[in-house]
Amino acid sequence: MTGHVRTVDGRVAGRRGQATRQKLLDCLGEMLGSAPYRDVKVIDVARRAGTSPATFYQYFPDVESAVLEIAEDLAAGGAGLGGLLEGRSWTGRAGWQTAQELVDGFMDFWRANDAILRVVDLAAAEGDKRFSKLRVRILGTLHKGLTEAIDGLRSKGKVDQDVSPAATAASLVAMLSAAASHQKGGHQGWGYKAAELRPSLAQIVHLGVTGKKPTK
Repeated sequence: MTGHVRTVDGRVAGRRGQATRQKLLDCLGEMLGSAPYRDVKVIDVARRAGTSPATFYQYFPDVESAVLEIAEDLAAGGAGLGGLLEGRSWTGRAGWQTAQELVDGFMDFWRANDAILRVVDLAAAEGDKRFSKLRVRILGTLHKGLTEAIDGLRSKGKVDQDVSPAATAASLVAMLSAAASHQKGGHQGWGYKAAELRPSLAQIVHLGVTGKKPTK
C-alpha cells in the first residue's frame, strides 16, 4: 500500500505510518461499538491506539474524517451484498431459499458492521451528503441485484408490468436496513419473538420480488 496512503500534509506514509494509521482506524471502529459517535474524542482514540493526538492529526484532520475512511472501506466491500443474489433462482422452493438466505446474509452483514452503519445512518439522516452517498454505495449492489431479479421476472410475464423494479427493490432494501438496525432488542414491546423476524422478512422479500407467496 506504500504510495497510496498519505498524511494530512501530503507526505507518503511508509509501512510503519500505514500500520499506525490502520491501528487508529481499528481502535476508532471498536470505540464506535461501545460509545455514541459524538462522544468519541481524538485524545481517546489516540490513547487507545497507544499513540498521541499529534500522531492522529498526521493522518486525519478530525474524528469525522476517520469515520468516513472506515465507511469508505465498507462501501468498497459492499459488493458482498450483491453476491447474495448471484446465480440465484426465484422459482418454486428455490425462490423461498433465496429469500431466506438473502435476509440471513443481510442481517449478518449489518450486525457485523453495526457500529459504523449506525453512524452512516445518523449522519445521512442529518443531511450530510458525504454519508448519504456512502450509504447508497454500501446498499447499492443489493438494490441493483433485486432490481435485476424483479425486472427479469417481469420480462417473462411473471410479474405485473405496472410494477417498478427499481422502486420495489428500493422499498425492500429500506425495509431490510430498518429491520437490521433494530436487531439488538428491537423486538421488545412489539409483541413478537426475535426468532420470528427473519422468516417474516423473507416472506415479504419473496412476495416483493415475485408477487407471490413462497412455496415452502
